Amino acid sequence: MRLKFLMAAVASLAAAPAPVPHNPIFVGADPDMVALCGRWFVYPTNAVDPKDGFAASRFYAWSSPDLHHWTKSAPLIEMKDIGWIEADGARHHGLWAPSLTAANGRYYLYYSVGPQNPTPSRLGVAIGDSPDGPFEDSGKPLLTGGNGFEAIDPMVFVDHDGKAYLYAGGSAGAKLRIFLMKPDLTEIDHEIPVETPPEFTEGAFVHERNGVYYLSYSHGHFDGPDYSVHYATSKTPVGPWTYRGAILAADATHQGPGHHAFAENPKTQQWFIAYHRWERGPGPGPYKGTREVAIDAIRYAKDGRILPVRMTDGPPPLSLLPTQTCMEPRR
Repeated sequence: MRLKFLMAAVASLAAAPAPVPHNPIFVGADPDMVALCGRWFVYPTNAVDPKDGFAASRFYAWSSPDLHHWTKSAPLIEMKDIGWIEADGARHHGLWAPSLTAANGRYYLYYSVGPQNPTPSRLGVAIGDSPDGPFEDSGKPLLTGGNGFEAIDPMVFVDHDGKAYLYAGGSAGAKLRIFLMKPDLTEIDHEIPVETPPEFTEGAFVHERNGVYYLSYSHGHFDGPDYSVHYATSKTPVGPWTYRGAILAADATHQGPGHHAFAENPKTQQWFIAYHRWERGPGPGPYKGTREVAIDAIRYAKDGRILPVRMTDGPPPLSLLPTQTCMEPRR
């Protein structure tokens, strides 16, 4: 009888649904977020080993059908698979800030490769046939920094006309640069001169809604209480930009929210923001330890302005995606 009871108890536990994660959802930083193939995908910097510092040696993806149940992928790409990574002669290297774009029936994973000094940082791109990998590096850097520009935090936005734009740059130089990509999305066609918007530090992201292009970005130092998200708008994906202010900033218990991505549920037209934050009360910083990824809902005013984001501690809103093919363009 006791054995039957124990077996029934074990079966009951096995059948119980896994607990829904609350914000923050998992350890990581610099998340990109996309809706593809009927699933939400989040691509973070996976710096969970202290020896990695704030970079990582490989990338993973997290995916979910509803923002409540998450699955971690196998490694998407590892540093050892990037043949050009040691060509700069630096002693140590790291990967961070991945970003995914779907186009041409393929998936393109863009990423930053450090160090940022004394050798310049570089951007890489890898190509895959599935949003959860594996990905193969293109074989050469996409962009190399220098002359006051840091090649970090890549993001590629594909507009309605099929043109693809690379947004990159920031940190100490705090300079934003925009490039038109060649059709294969692995090479740059030419640079488009733009002015860096007010309060820009790094982590540029672009999304379009109702004919308005939103350029959002991080402001402040990544390990301090001033780290926050600001945005500007334009009628084109390359500006000129009108600065609109901050939408995500520290509160009493969450510090340094930033480096984010927007993604929309095409069925409900609900937008979400994925971002990283430090779970701690106010303080001067610099903060140490791990950053964690959270997801919250975005609200727009009637005039199209993004309303300030309220960081939450509960589970993200339940959001089921419609059935989608795996080759839809990204944004």
